[in-house]
Amino acid sequence: MSYRHPAREQIRIEHVLTALGNPVRLSAVRVLDGGGAHNCGSVLTAIGIAAKSTMTHHWRVLRDSGVVHQQPSGRENLLRLRREDLDARYPGLLDAVLSGARNDERNTPAGP
Repeated sequence: MSYRHPAREQIRIEHVLTALGNPVRLSAVRVLDGGGAHNCGSVLTAIGIAAKSTMTHHWRVLRDSGVVHQQPSGRENLLRLRREDLDARYPGLLDAVLSGARNDERNTPAGP
């Protein structure tokens, strides 16, 4: 199985913002921003999701928007952030979104 990924020049800001606007997908992108390729299971563990089926739709949105590259590897998929492509298309956008997410996390009061 191979996946379709938009070429760099086909990446559109409205799709990227939609993908990054979901808290689950944003959490996954924050994990992938550490660099390298990650298997889906390790990303799920890092963001606290147990069921792989929960993320199927989210992986597709991230892939189709051009935010991640997804590659089959045996029985799993490897994911990596398309930082170079995103930075080329929208300089500073990814850094601003990820910085904003970190600030929001720091400024969110702890629950009861």
